[in-house]
Amino acid sequence: MIKVGVIGLGMMGQMHLGAYAKLKGLRVVMVADTDPRRAAGDFSGAWSNLPGEAPPLDFKKVRGTSDPLELIHSPEVDWVDICVPTPFHPDLALAAIAAGKHVLCEKPLARTAADAHRIARAAAKGRGFFLPAMCIRFWPQWAWLKQAVDAGTYGKVIAASFRRMGSMPPGWFARGDWSGGAILDMHLHDTDFIHYVFGMPAAVQSGGWTGPSGCIDHVHTRYFFDGGPVITAEGSWAVDPATPFDMSYRVVFEKATADYSIGRADSPLMLYAKGKAAAVRCPAGDGYQAEMAYLAKCIRTDSAPQVVTPTQAAGSIEIVEAEATSVLTGKTVRL
Repeated sequence: MIKVGVIGLGMMGQMHLGAYAKLKGLRVVMVADTDPRRAAGDFSGAWSNLPGEAPPLDFKKVRGTSDPLELIHSPEVDWVDICVPTPFHPDLALAAIAAGKHVLCEKPLARTAADAHRIARAAAKGRGFFLPAMCIRFWPQWAWLKQAVDAGTYGKVIAASFRRMGSMPPGWFARGDWSGGAILDMHLHDTDFIHYVFGMPAAVQSGGWTGPSGCIDHVHTRYFFDGGPVITAEGSWAVDPATPFDMSYRVVFEKATADYSIGRADSPLMLYAKGKAAAVRCPAGDGYQAEMAYLAKCIRTDSAPQVVTPTQAAGSIEIVEAEATSVLTGKTVRL
């Protein structure tokens, strides 16, 4: 049994608790939050843009603390899950690495690419495994897409567009100095997936809008690949709160078109080929469960994670920073 400690019990920490409750071989033994109410298991007033909620914690089996370092240094904990606001990732990640723990760290890995690379360098020397929680790489319908592109199942990719739009989350996200705005906190998911599937782009060209966070809260980007397909992505916190959350993609292959929308609950992934439409059935569950199961497998087999590494996660932040520069200057930015 791998014993897990979760630091940060806001929206994402609660989503993670819900995922752990569905997985075998992982047991949450400790939680930490600087809010004593949450550290005692009171999650009232929670917010999420995706379905799911944290299960009630049995404090006969789970210990709560308001000191994250107590959790990190506890001999009860094998695996530290960091779900705090982004600016606090580096200090906690570095402490967990130094303590020899396995680490799952929420995205973005850090507020800046420089800090993310600092974490990556430390993780490379750590005794435990370190997995940046880039959950979209693990989301079943997105993992299907990665496999289809790599295998050339439907020929080459001609064009692909990705979209992720919602209203601004409550709380600390409105502080752009913490969250980085929608371009870093939300749009990063699609930038990272594009990086994962197509590699580091040669250049980016972005347009956007600086919103209430003080950072870029709506962005549309074209990613340039030498001799490659036409790839675009749009991300936003600018839509009205009544607007349903949109997470979608459309990929045009030589021999088929794949179309995913989280809003089609019964058949979110459709494949159109040879004039016919068919729903693609993917494994149940979500990216949170899949990334946790993957890290657990890596630990049990003593195999370093490969689906996403800290260096790759830092590289995705570099791309987002280039996109922000493009928005602010109106110029194409090379990487």
